[in-house]
Amino acid sequence: MKFLYRSSLVLLLTGVLGHFTATAQTADDGRRAYQKQDYQTALRILRPLAEQGVAPAQSDLAEMYRNGQGVPLNYPEAVNWFRKAAEQGHAMAQYNLGGMYANGQGVPRNYAEAFNWFRKAAGQGLAQAQYNLGLRYANGQGVPQNYPEAVAWYRKAAERWFAQAQSNLGIMYSNGQGVPQNDAEAVEWYRNAAEQGFAQAHRLHARTADAVGEALARDLDFGEFGHAGNYRAPERSHPGDLE
Repeated sequence: MKFLYRSSLVLLLTGVLGHFTATAQTADDGRRAYQKQDYQTALRILRPLAEQGVAPAQSDLAEMYRNGQGVPLNYPEAVNWFRKAAEQGHAMAQYNLGGMYANGQGVPRNYAEAFNWFRKAAGQGLAQAQYNLGLRYANGQGVPQNYPEAVAWYRKAAERWFAQAQSNLGIMYSNGQGVPQNDAEAVEWYRNAAEQGFAQAHRLHARTADAVGEALARDLDFGEFGHAGNYRAPERSHPGDLE
């Protein structure tokens, strides 16, 4: 009797583990189809998983609704699926839900709510979210303006090689915002971003370097550039970003 009970338990556990493994593989298949722009296949795979509560599938389905890929463009439906995944702690969904609030897509524009979701994603180490959190602190959107906090979050994203954060960190050093003014640091961060092909950083670096022939330029005005808006990273683990 004990043998039969143990055998049944083993079979049950094997079936449960097999179910979760198959689910993960199927979600990956759906993502690959999405990235190959095979939207009908992606939709066929992702929708049932999303309805079962699989967070990565919910996030990818939301992307499809946000971008009108394989389904009619529908911002409220995108928000609905992003929220379901975000509430499960899915970092990319949290970031993209923040973007929906920041851009007023499918929900009324709400910078405080955008900041809240960016902060959740940034806390999980997502560079895009860390950069956007720095941007909110720098511009005082959804949170009181705080240059030292902006620097701290720009730096986190910059150290993950996020080009826009590197460029904006350079601007902070150029202007002495949140850090002591330091052109040497500014040039270094501009160079890092420029090496990734980020055009604004290339212009900033060239402008500084040309002024003194690769020495440090002093008292240059970078204000016309300000703090740049949202940037589409060249490499992403998931499709989609802010505008």
